[in-house]
Amino acid sequence: MSEILIKAEHVSKKFCRDLKTSLWYGVKDLSGELLGKKKKEVQDLRNKEFWSVNDINFEVKRGECLGLIGRNGAGKSTLLKMLNGLIKPDRGRIEMHGRVGALIELGAGFNPILTGRENIYNNAAILGFSKAETHERLDAIIEFSELSEFIDTPVQYYSSGMRVRLGFSVAAQLEPDILLIDEVLAVGDMGFVLKCFNKMDELFHNTAMVFVSHSMPQVSRICSDIIVMTNGEPVYHSNDIAEGISHYYNLFDMKPGNFIGNSEAELEHIHLTSGNKSSETTEHFEIHHGDALDVHITVRLNKPMVKPRLGLMFYDKESRNFGEVFNFDDYILIEQAEGHLSFVARFQNMQFGQGVYSITVGLTEFSDDTRKSVFRIQSAIYFTVVSKKHGWAPMQFEPIWERLEK
Repeated sequence: MSEILIKAEHVSKKFCRDLKTSLWYGVKDLSGELLGKKKKEVQDLRNKEFWSVNDINFEVKRGECLGLIGRNGAGKSTLLKMLNGLIKPDRGRIEMHGRVGALIELGAGFNPILTGRENIYNNAAILGFSKAETHERLDAIIEFSELSEFIDTPVQYYSSGMRVRLGFSVAAQLEPDILLIDEVLAVGDMGFVLKCFNKMDELFHNTAMVFVSHSMPQVSRICSDIIVMTNGEPVYHSNDIAEGISHYYNLFDMKPGNFIGNSEAELEHIHLTSGNKSSETTEHFEIHHGDALDVHITVRLNKPMVKPRLGLMFYDKESRNFGEVFNFDDYILIEQAEGHLSFVARFQNMQFGQGVYSITVGLTEFSDDTRKSVFRIQSAIYFTVVSKKHGWAPMQFEPIWERLEK
């Protein structure tokens, strides 16, 4: 299980921002190779060039999955294309051992005028499988793709999700030694995505995988190692997936979301406190796992309201709503109000895992037993939780454990 199937050493790739200049550089480089001139190690960038990938090093063994994450344009897809042999690195070297299955771009490798069945044979041949081997696995591929009704339809009439179904089914059922996946599962429906991950679990022990995605739940589910890329360079490389995801989240600004509502009321002020710390005195408010958290809110009612009620919704950085507070009536009962109202919601023990979270604030009015939404501010305020517990899930519980004797 320690067999190294993918090895990248100082891999770098440069591109040119200008098409005409890029073509001219390409002609010069190609002419030099054809004339037998020894290619010099690329050190400096020529005019209008930039490093899309710069000095990447890693190994992926059989039974491991490397996650590549970063902002758009970080160089992830370029690196994956070099691993698949679609483009050559300008410096460094790549070793790939075994059959390679790749899902890099939607429709890549498909002939649009051929049917799904014919494309299965074509893709399998590219992977190095004979016609007899493909024929033996054909029924399993079609069954997994759930496209039996359209398998003899030209691929040009397939939707993006159908193309993913077919491409993943070929790559998975033929069981390559190396599997490269670049974000394509993002267009699949939830049922098929879960099916794909279950299949990847089956392949995991005998396959080396490289997985590129902007979905951190997917990354945390499948990856055993992680590289965070920025401007073509690795800024974090470790098997601590949770810490890598935290680095990824820190690449993005934290700004309040949309205001949904009208002029009947507004959120005048919100801030957080924990012990002697206040979000009013720091740009990035931080607490530890298990700390208390107080949410201070002031709203202004611009007209009389009957039974105004506050609601708090907790979101993680993936904008997943994982916790809510709507039991306002259990503590404060307001029959009618106008003007300024101030509240504090006290949370005694925040069992949140490490990461960045936000609080969405909503105000409703109950008049004549009818619930009316007054306003909702998405991600009105952010806070960060640090923890020794390196799980990635938003909630990290602390049960009382007891060992039972047989």
